[in-house]
Amino acid sequence: MINTKIKTATAMAVALIVLSPAALALDGAELYKTKTCSTCHGKDGKSPILPAYPKIAGQNEAYTLQQLKDIKSGTRANGMSAAMKGIMHLVSDEEMVALAKYISTMQP
Repeated sequence: MINTKIKTATAMAVALIVLSPAALALDGAELYKTKTCSTCHGKDGKSPILPAYPKIAGQNEAYTLQQLKDIKSGTRANGMSAAMKGIMHLVSDEEMVALAKYISTMQP
């Protein structure tokens, strides 16, 4: 009986670790679609819907991540960042990392 409880508790702990959001490999390409990045920046990251919106394909990963963080926190509030501010509350820190990595791999 005790052995079964220990096995069950261990299995549950392992499942929590394995299934935690931080442990899952996030798909940047999928996030780019579901978080609506493609709506404004284009499916390819280089055909924005407005000339004032940046072409982001191939942008440096660290730079992109910092911009996403700054827009979300409100540190960056210039230019067209107001348009993104309303979306960034839907994006977690882990998702920002995956998005920045993906955007850096897009062909400019």
